[in-house]
Amino acid sequence: MTKITSEFLSKDFLTSFPSLQEVAQSPMPSMENAYALVVGIANYQKIRPLPETVLKDAQDIQTLLIHPHYCGYAPENVQLLLDGQATQAALHQALDRLAQGTKADSTVFIYISSHGGRVDFGPHQGEYLLPVDADSTSGASLTATAIPSTQFTEALRAIPARKLVVVFDCCHSGGIGQPKDDAAPVLKAGFSDNAYEALKQGKGRAILASSRSEEFSYVAQGATNSVFTQHFLAGLKGGIASDDGLIRLFNVFEYLQPRVTGAFPDQHPIFKAELEENFPVALYLGGQKGAVPQVEEGFRYDAYISYVDQAPDTGWVWDILVPKLEDAGLKIAVSGDSEKPGVARVVNIERGIQQSKRTVVMLSETYLADHMAAFENTLGQTMGIQEGTYRLLPIKSTPLDTSRLPTRLSMLTTLDLTHPRRAEREFSRLIEALRQPLPRM
Repeated sequence: MTKITSEFLSKDFLTSFPSLQEVAQSPMPSMENAYALVVGIANYQKIRPLPETVLKDAQDIQTLLIHPHYCGYAPENVQLLLDGQATQAALHQALDRLAQGTKADSTVFIYISSHGGRVDFGPHQGEYLLPVDADSTSGASLTATAIPSTQFTEALRAIPARKLVVVFDCCHSGGIGQPKDDAAPVLKAGFSDNAYEALKQGKGRAILASSRSEEFSYVAQGATNSVFTQHFLAGLKGGIASDDGLIRLFNVFEYLQPRVTGAFPDQHPIFKAELEENFPVALYLGGQKGAVPQVEEGFRYDAYISYVDQAPDTGWVWDILVPKLEDAGLKIAVSGDSEKPGVARVVNIERGIQQSKRTVVMLSETYLADHMAAFENTLGQTMGIQEGTYRLLPIKSTPLDTSRLPTRLSMLTTLDLTHPRRAEREFSRLIEALRQPLPRM
């Protein structure tokens, strides 16, 4: 396996962890008999490149997997292939190493952020995983340098592990680009559902993909990770619920899907599996048992986020607020995102607020002008009055004329997240307030 060196570790990402030197002196639980292959390809030799975000995604996944305070994989069991390391030959060798080095009771985690492509017609029809040295200038060059999904499927079947998951973040906006040669096959971005179905064949096999075959995998403006991987990382850092010290596969998808689709409604992660058990894929916070922040009895969520789904509020809620709260281990419901399809919206809102300990009101000019937002905060405040508690917790992320607030909101202390020097302190106050029992009147 690849030896992990500091040049592969994302400095920004590591600042949020206890240092590896600190934990090396004390024994920690580990994901025993667990192996991983992490691939990130952005700078292709003969195909349109992808954003550098792809490399950051792979680096951050690998960093989190080997960290003993988080996923707990042994560093020597995790191979990272970036750009020039991820040739066709190297990928075949990495998969063969997993086939030779694992057993039936092993866990195997494969993460791939790269180009995936498919040819829908002609003699070279099929699905292809594209290594860094893939060449699509002709059908012959494509089949000679890419990895057909049939080969990839056979490579997965050769791995004896009965707990195997492959995670694809492969259908990036921007596409693959077409060669000038009109005789070359038309290579479309992404895999089809048929390819995913074939890949998950066999007991104990699961495929988790960032989007449907006809969709893109997005990167939010200014973000350092793709939307899918951003939420994946937040989940592995403690956002995914656990009470036995393990993060299990079904819980991963249950956590990811609503958050990714909530951020980008036209991106839907997919999950396909042939499983007999909800097997663990990582340690929860280094194996802490019973460490899930417990919401007060009777509540499903720590907070319901009441906001208006319009820019710039939408971006701030999904790119900043929700990740920070979930990174702190809080369970969050978001207006519009936690609603059940086919049910009246007012009924969904009432359920969401009832099931949440606090209602975080995201104040803005847009929010104050929205009638449904007024319904949400009035409902939350009314429930609190009936209980003798303060349920509403107002915050603001942009300057706001507070004199316009209705009396029922202006009487409450508002956390000001607009000032760059005060924002982190105010976020800490918000997280602490959401962890505490409901304040009594």
